[in-house]
Order: sequence, then structure tokens, then C-alpha cells
Amino acid sequence: MTTSGVILCDDLIFVSKVQGVARAHGLAVVPAKTADAAATHAKAIAAKAVLIDLHTAGLELPPFLAALTVDGVRPFVVGFGSHVDVKSLKAARSAGCDLVMPRSQFVASLEADLPKWLAPPAE
Repeated sequence: MTTSGVILCDDLIFVSKVQGVARAHGLAVVPAKTADAAATHAKAIAAKAVLIDLHTAGLELPPFLAALTVDGVRPFVVGFGSHVDVKSLKAARSAGCDLVMPRSQFVASLEADLPKWLAPPAE
């Protein structure tokens, strides 16, 4: 199983669901409860994608996104959050997340899109 992603989220049941989808595709996602832990894991495994719960306590997106960048390269970043928290979704787009969506859309697209986000680049 290839570890190719990190999920920043403190909801263990939700993380387990994401990990299950990844596992079904022969991929793995490392969980992190803090932005510092997520950045450390992402660098250690050369993550292809970082999935971010925008409601993570203490998350400051611009510095977090900068911390993910190594030698000018940053993993694909997907931010998700409450559909009623339009302010956070817009802020995530402005901060530079590659893809931002409501949590319900994130869940609905997991099966089809997670393998694409986590897949190693084609050679």
C-alpha cells in the first residue's frame, strides 16, 4: 500500500471513512490532528495530496500552505468544510487551496476523486 496523502481532521470516524476509501484503491492516508503534524507528515512521506478540514482548531491557512512547500513544490491541497460557512470556503480559495468544497460534496466525490488526488504522477 502506497502512503500518498495526509488528512488534517480531528473527527476520527470521518478520517476512518477517508482511509477506507483510500485503502480500497491500494493507497493510504496518514491522519493528523494539528497543522504542524500534518505538515511534518506531508514532508516525511512526500505527500501527493493533503486533505484539510477547514474547521480544524488553530488552522491558519497561508502559513500552513507555505509549510507544505518543499523546494518550490507543494502537494495538491483539498479543503473541505461546512456548506453554511461560506466565509471559510472563500478564505481557503483565496489562501491557495487547489480545490475547496463543502464537506457533503467532498464525501460524495471521495470514491471517484480520492484516487486521482493521491495517485503518483504518471511517468
